[in-house]
Amino acid sequence: MSRRILIIDDEENIRRVTRLTLQAAGYEVGEADDGERGLQAFGNGSAWDAVLLDQRMPGLDGLETLRQIKQRQPYACVIMSTAYASIELAVDAMKLGATDFVRKPMTPEILRNAVAAALAKQVPVSGATAPASREGSAEPLIQIITMNGFTILEAEGARQEPHERRFTVKSPTGGEHEVLVQIDEEAVGYVERMTTRQLPAENSFWTSQAQRLLSDYLWTEGKVPPTRKLTIKDVDRDELPMAARWQNT
Repeated sequence: MSRRILIIDDEENIRRVTRLTLQAAGYEVGEADDGERGLQAFGNGSAWDAVLLDQRMPGLDGLETLRQIKQRQPYACVIMSTAYASIELAVDAMKLGATDFVRKPMTPEILRNAVAAALAKQVPVSGATAPASREGSAEPLIQIITMNGFTILEAEGARQEPHERRFTVKSPTGGEHEVLVQIDEEAVGYVERMTTRQLPAENSFWTSQAQRLLSDYLWTEGKVPPTRKLTIKDVDRDELPMAARWQNT
């Protein structure tokens, strides 16, 4: 039986291209042009294997629609799509239960890979119980972020120097790659000059920056860095207020 995908997007041309791409890959596809109609079509979720959900829509935006979908079916497989992504938005979506985050406009390959990867890690609904709420918990910021079908995890057990961060990147096709992010001394010095605070390379602030750089690369390029290396050469000025408040850890 074909897997069924619900597209919720207010842009008709995007829905059409997405529908044709997914149908060519063998999926059955339904459509809704805003969040409210999307929720009506979704119902209790039993008719759909996954939802491809736009973030920016009039009325109910993507995050609110996602929240209501998850209230109805905690294990719903929801892939967020947007042309206006940020790591903060991705983290918010993941906290609400999004399975993946894909960039618009997306290539047919990225779309197919993201849907296939999301379905592959889908939790069976039958006999399952809803996960406990994380609201108010002391659990740290999630350490896994998924972009364009790629999953980023902190590499476990890997030896690294203070100016290095190693990540394991799982591709949509199932391959795993270790990516090294190096922290340039100039970037560390810049943050110190602009915030009058010392945040040495071993500080967790740079782990956050390394994850952001890698996520941005996967988001814009849709592939693992060919050299398996990236370097933090500077820090966006918008990040400086966060650096000024960062804990000395």
